[in-house]
Amino acid sequence: MSYLHLDDSEAKAKWRKWFQGAHFGKRLMLAVAFILGLASFLHFREINVEVLELNSTAQSYIIGQIDFDFPDVDAMMILKQEQVRDIGTIYKIDPKQIYQGFVEFETYLVENQNWREKSPYYTFDEVHNVAEAVEKALKKWRFTDKRTLKKMNDTHISSAYYYNFVPKDRKSIETPPKDFWRTLQKTSFPSQSYPDNVVDLVVSFFIDKEWTFQEDLARQIELREIVEESIPQKYTKFEAGRRIIDAGEKVSPRHIAILNAMKSALTKERNLWEPIRILASILLSTLLTLIAFMYFRSRFKDTFTSLKKMTLLVTISLVTLALSKAVEYFLLYQSNHLIDVVHYPILVPFATILITALFGRTVALFALGYLTVILSVSLAFPYENFLTINLVSGVSSIYYAKTMHKRRDVFIVCGKVWLWSLGVILAFSLGSNHIWSSAVLWDGVSAFAFLFAIALIIIGFLPLLESIFDVMTDMSLIEYMDPNNELLRRLSLELPGTYQHCLVVGNLSEAAAQAIGANGLFCRVSTLYHDIGKLSNPHYFTENQLGGFNIHQLLTPIESTQVIMAHVHDGEMLAKKHHLPQSFIDIIKEHHGTTLVYYFYRKYLDQKKQEFSASDELLFRYSGPKPKTKESAIIMIADSVEATSRSIDEISEKAIIELVDRVTREKTEDGQLDECQLTFEELGIIKKSFVKTLIVTLHLRVKYPKKTEKKRIPIDGC
Repeated sequence: MSYLHLDDSEAKAKWRKWFQGAHFGKRLMLAVAFILGLASFLHFREINVEVLELNSTAQSYIIGQIDFDFPDVDAMMILKQEQVRDIGTIYKIDPKQIYQGFVEFETYLVENQNWREKSPYYTFDEVHNVAEAVEKALKKWRFTDKRTLKKMNDTHISSAYYYNFVPKDRKSIETPPKDFWRTLQKTSFPSQSYPDNVVDLVVSFFIDKEWTFQEDLARQIELREIVEESIPQKYTKFEAGRRIIDAGEKVSPRHIAILNAMKSALTKERNLWEPIRILASILLSTLLTLIAFMYFRSRFKDTFTSLKKMTLLVTISLVTLALSKAVEYFLLYQSNHLIDVVHYPILVPFATILITALFGRTVALFALGYLTVILSVSLAFPYENFLTINLVSGVSSIYYAKTMHKRRDVFIVCGKVWLWSLGVILAFSLGSNHIWSSAVLWDGVSAFAFLFAIALIIIGFLPLLESIFDVMTDMSLIEYMDPNNELLRRLSLELPGTYQHCLVVGNLSEAAAQAIGANGLFCRVSTLYHDIGKLSNPHYFTENQLGGFNIHQLLTPIESTQVIMAHVHDGEMLAKKHHLPQSFIDIIKEHHGTTLVYYFYRKYLDQKKQEFSASDELLFRYSGPKPKTKESAIIMIADSVEATSRSIDEISEKAIIELVDRVTREKTEDGQLDECQLTFEELGIIKKSFVKTLIVTLHLRVKYPKKTEKKRIPIDGC
């Protein structure tokens, strides 16, 4: 079992104190923070241009919104084809024949010694090295026509080792022009590096030979690619108001290029740092914020008047906007262009599940509509798809989230939401005449990925919110009901009477809270811990006294009162020691408020033989504070009702009604309910609930007549 370890450090205490006191300035700060956050989200939105999938069919026509130039793929292709046509066939000498000629020259050097007379100053090695260089040079040289050479020069491609010569056919055996050999000598064998006589000797051996020419396909392809890359991008003017694509038309690469260019042009036209545009975003954000605040003020007064709750709600909303923007950025600027294949981003359930767990369904429904509209008009996702799937998944998540009682239930909720999302995906697919395709499968997988990621983030984020804002969800409350909890185990073993009292008070308060729309589960769980302070002195409390002996007979009224009232302070210390939530600690401190320990006060007055003393009365009152919430007030009344009900002489519906009325009246007249926001109507509902639950708890039954002893009839004289 996991618990929330709330650190009562100085920083935490200051954070809690921030929610107390005058709230106008703090509310204004909160509103400004939300306005600026929302304004940033709206201001830095991507241009929302419809995304079309290649080779799909357009569902409606799209019109250009602005004059712009787009990279014309078709015109570029035609231009490339025209440019490449200038590149003719490129030839090379057969490498095998070149090698064979080199071998023949080596043989000539060995068998014919006349070369020594022509070059008397050079050794065999020097001549042999020049011959190797000629062999390598011949392998480098290529032959082509004048047009190809001109195209190479025009595009700044090196034409070194290229010669203007075209064989008769692709595999002809010909002798290159003598000018080629002069060019070869001049280019490949500068005089400062190679002796002219030796070069002449080697070249003269090859000059009259016939060579086989082959087409060099690899060099042709390489040259064409270089020429294509060197061609500047062709842009075509597109005017505003002109149709980009018609309904029913097949989407081509040209359409996609036009749409992307229009989006870039619209983005470029927007000057985000222009003061008037910034002011427009802030104004729109302010209007949206005022609408939300007005609605909360009229419909959710409890939430609106609580600075803590409003801060929590604003935090969830801003985090949702930030996550949505991060997802949009990831999908738009991923190198794989995921935006083209992710048609159904699911984002709103992140907020609706959290808000349902922390605030309830009604607040979550408003957040659903509010966030869905803002995200739909601001994010660069397909509007119809995004709006529909987030509405459906949001509503279904609110419906299922209320049943979450354990952390792992978040995955179950998201799984059920995914099934609803599949329905939306299939509906849109059928509407597009795509009964089944790989795109549908991918949409289902991406929807599952979104919801799985949402579940993971919620599980990590929810305990953080609970700890920072001192709020309890049903999941956390269920965890605190575990009977293996150290405090509950001690309470049941050491104080069975008090433990039984806590169970009954929990039943009373839970039913009453549910009757007026308050948090019944919180009442039930928190009451399990509201009397843990009695663990310090268990036998000073009537429900734990066995054998009829009352230890208070040995104490003065003031001493008895001090021991009794000490269980509140002791409970607070024990709760902090065991890291109980602050909301539980508040119940421990408030469940008696500033009420009077009347029994010992009356005993004190009787001993003093006086009727009333204002100064003495303070000695017999709890230190408080008074209940601040409806739940705390319900627990206070339930605690007194349950304790008083044990002293009823005769259990009847009339007696129970009178008891509940009397206890409630006393608490009201004593001012204990002045700070809890309970209305008279709600108080009446609470009293009826208490009566109903007590009748069941105390087992109100009809009286059975006593059995009379039957007279035995002797048998056979016995």
